[in-house]
Amino acid sequence: MTTKFSIEQYRAHIPKLVLSHHVHAAVHGDSWMGRINTRLAVGITKVVGSMWCAYVFALLALISLPAALKSHDPIIIVAWVAQTFLQLVLLPIIIVGQNVQAAASDARAESDHATLLAIHALTAQVHEIAEAQTKILQFLEERSVRGDATDE
Repeated sequence: MTTKFSIEQYRAHIPKLVLSHHVHAAVHGDSWMGRINTRLAVGITKVVGSMWCAYVFALLALISLPAALKSHDPIIIVAWVAQTFLQLVLLPIIIVGQNVQAAASDARAESDHATLLAIHALTAQVHEIAEAQTKILQFLEERSVRGDATDE
């Protein structure tokens, strides 16, 4: 759906800075239960999404490695690698990577926002200059027409 704005609305528009933490209410809502759910989810994600958690999970997974190797069963060894080690260790590492990407995205958003504000201010200034020049040109045109009329 396209929204049409008037020139005045475009001129009055100030670009907004929207970062990842600004949209928390959009996920769970702004009710007290939504805020609790958001805080809980963010808190768990911060704990699980740390490299320290990845190290703990790796140690935890390694506890069952000797039993898997003693079985000499390739299916059990593959299952240990796929279901125990990869899932436990990669989960926090993937979250850490996503957190790094989100931080980079927020940094780009802040930089883009500053650029948009500068462009907005310069465009408004250019528009004011253009309006002033239009008034001067209209004045000169009127003066030229009056001057031509007096010459005849």
